[in-house]
Amino acid sequence: MIRSKSPLSCHNRSMYARKVRVEYVEAGQRHACPLKWLDSFSMRNFTNDQVFDDTIPTGDGQMEIGARVPLDRLQPAMEDWFRRKSYLPKGATLLVEEQRRYSK
Repeated sequence: MIRSKSPLSCHNRSMYARKVRVEYVEAGQRHACPLKWLDSFSMRNFTNDQVFDDTIPTGDGQMEIGARVPLDRLQPAMEDWFRRKSYLPKGATLLVEEQRRYSK
């Protein structure tokens, strides 16, 4: 049996235990932020803030983050970075929401 390989090792699974959805709202429509944007933000030399080291983009509009990453600081930091890079359209707002875990 062949198992699909995750981009995260077993060690990193607990580090990046939280899943977040990152979207922007423009003219009332929600859009997933492109992977390129998320990857750009996650590079430490760009954010220059150690607290965001535990962020890893996993797809368009999707990131996994560590337990120590504060959502109340993540959203404004990402929005500021996206505006400085001219990624966000004028008048658009950024939404960063933690995905709920469902127990079986």
